[in-house]
Amino acid sequence: MFGRNSGNPFTSLPPVTLNLLIINAICLVAGVVFSQRGINLNYILGLHYFGSEKFNLVQLFTYMFMHAGFGHLFFNMFSLFMFGRILEQYWGSKKFLFYYIVTGVGAGLVQELVWYIQLPGILSMFAGYNVPSILNNYFLTVGASGAVFGILLAFGMMFPNAPLFLMFVPVPIKAKYFVIGYGIIELFMGVKGSDNIAHFAHLGGMIFGLILILIWRKQGKSHGGFF
Repeated sequence: MFGRNSGNPFTSLPPVTLNLLIINAICLVAGVVFSQRGINLNYILGLHYFGSEKFNLVQLFTYMFMHAGFGHLFFNMFSLFMFGRILEQYWGSKKFLFYYIVTGVGAGLVQELVWYIQLPGILSMFAGYNVPSILNNYFLTVGASGAVFGILLAFGMMFPNAPLFLMFVPVPIKAKYFVIGYGIIELFMGVKGSDNIAHFAHLGGMIFGLILILIWRKQGKSHGGFF
């Protein structure tokens, strides 16, 4: 038994996880429908750099429900389905939803900080270009990945020795090692900066998740640890 609530977490789908899956899917469909009418919902609801005239505080919340395409949505929702339902059964729906939102917003805040640090270098790359246009269009991120990475971190802390079976890996890997390894890979990829993925936002979700869980543990409201 993984949680306090009744039911098998591997066969039941609790309400917050279910509704998050539905909302994210609806947002993707809405994005496609609106794009056919010349409206880019990702541009409106995605997270812009705070120095851009297109930035809105609400985007720190809305960006985590928008995705770049079906593949982007699928992998995030698959992880939410696999690990989120177990955590929701273990913590309860209210605590799980609070954790999800905090890690998602936290990931956005970390991404904003990274953009601020990168800004001088980016502007030098586009010397001579219109600065407001760069701020409005170059800095934009969407996706639930930050919250999902927070969920992965939480799963590794709550169930550190749970075996995970990964594709192309012939032996199971304990959750704690998977989370640590994934975090190291994200850090390396973020520093390398060779793709268009917000790796530091992923790390931000893990960092905010770690802080929140440590606070809960200190208050006696959480269980488990890495080792």
